[in-house]
Amino acid sequence: MLLLVCALILVCTIGYLAQTTGLCMVRGVNEWKNGNPSFLLAILLSGVLAWVAGLFSYLYNIPLTVNTYEASAWFVIGGIVFGLGTSLNNGCGVSTLSKLSRGDLKMVATIIGWLVGWTILSYWQPGINIVETALPTNVIYGVLFVASIFIVIWALKGDKERKKLWFSMLGIGLLAGFLFLYERHWTPSGLLQHLSGAMLNGDTHVWPAVERYLLFLALLAGMFIAAWRSNKFDVQLGSLRLWLVHIIAGTLMGVGASLAMGGNDSQLLVALPTFSPAGVVAVLGMIVGIRLGLYIKSLMS
Repeated sequence: MLLLVCALILVCTIGYLAQTTGLCMVRGVNEWKNGNPSFLLAILLSGVLAWVAGLFSYLYNIPLTVNTYEASAWFVIGGIVFGLGTSLNNGCGVSTLSKLSRGDLKMVATIIGWLVGWTILSYWQPGINIVETALPTNVIYGVLFVASIFIVIWALKGDKERKKLWFSMLGIGLLAGFLFLYERHWTPSGLLQHLSGAMLNGDTHVWPAVERYLLFLALLAGMFIAAWRSNKFDVQLGSLRLWLVHIIAGTLMGVGASLAMGGNDSQLLVALPTFSPAGVVAVLGMIVGIRLGLYIKSLMS
């Protein structure tokens, strides 16, 4: 029970930080397109403090198993499809929940679409040959340690905005690393993946554990608290047309996340810090997909 309470506090804090920083890959790519890559870079490097959780697991003999996968075209395609969906949704997986906690009810349609997308891939699984790769953990942790030192020094030498951005992002990655020790599949995309699989086959034994729902609610609670404190909470229902658009966007995100074995939350906070080749190409695909989606939207406007 004590571990669960600690995990709930950690994920609530992650939600609070994600809301206050406006964590969103679409925003990051948009700012990069306009000549300011710092926000996107901070998102991509948010997991460099994962070595702290790894050191903690070693010192206290906590089992830590991380799966990394070889890169393939399917991960790239999945990333691109996910990116297209997020650009249409005008928000990635994390920012979808952030907007929902601010009262944007259209994001419910995105989540429904996400479940539909996961289910589609449950019915039709392309010929994906997933091969796990064993990477030298000590080398990974060494690189992350050196990178985190440079980032902290660089952030400290910056202005108030740089400090707030980078330390918030690093805080999210640090807390996510400790959450991984408690529940490997704590991310929202992981929960939605297992939910869609359970609804499809109807086997009550594969439904996610109650703790995972509590973690999801705690994440939303943290986001809601941040939105309420900053006076950003505003209920918006949206039109039927917008709901249909967000269902389509969510479906693309679900299909893409299924092909890439995780949405942007899993890729950024779990795959990238472990230098998973599949995670790297999936994230690159997401960036390409978002950039392509923003370009298409600009042509249509």
